[in-house]
Amino acid sequence: MNTSVKEAMLSALAQFASVNNQDQDTFSKVLVSVFSSDKVYMEKLAAMDAAFDENPMFEALRELFFDLLLINFFNEDVRKLEEDYLESPEWEQIEEQTIDRGTELLNVILYLQECQDEAIEPELSDFLREFLLVDEDEFQDEHRIYEVVIANQILVESSLKEVARVSSSIPEDSELKELFYPMIGFFRDPDPVDEDFNEFIKYSANPDFDSAVYALLISFNNQN
Repeated sequence: MNTSVKEAMLSALAQFASVNNQDQDTFSKVLVSVFSSDKVYMEKLAAMDAAFDENPMFEALRELFFDLLLINFFNEDVRKLEEDYLESPEWEQIEEQTIDRGTELLNVILYLQECQDEAIEPELSDFLREFLLVDEDEFQDEHRIYEVVIANQILVESSLKEVARVSSSIPEDSELKELFYPMIGFFRDPDPVDEDFNEFIKYSANPDFDSAVYALLISFNNQN
């Protein structure tokens, strides 16, 4: 299992469980076992889903961990497969079967990996324009999805109270509704001290989920 993925997953689980006063030790061990197994990708996904089915109190994290399972596959499992596997009909079929899975957090994680490769610090404007290419004509789907973030980039310079206020006004059907507050929070401060992290939780409308996402991103960024 990829070290960065493992630490990010465990950080998110621990934070989510802490807010809800839950025990996550057994569940975390099961997930680490799933991610670390030699099973093929779809078998790992089925095992992960089964683990969530048996632990419904962590359901809010399922699609986030789908993103992590995919990152783990790219970073670890692909090495064991044929060089052109990601261009194969088999992988194309997997993509079609899982097209509705995961979240936009995947893009942020991939961006953080790129920051590590290029030895640069993550910045929201760089993420939007240089990674997602939202200003380019051929990437207008990304522009549509991230329009609410593009319009509110100034929030990385604002208070968490203001970030939370804007977050509450985002339409329910937005693909970034759930991720907006923790995403802006991370780009605003990618390595907060405890006091600032607690303030982040204070203003959150969904503290267990938001703080889990924030903890995941902090951990992944620090591991890379």
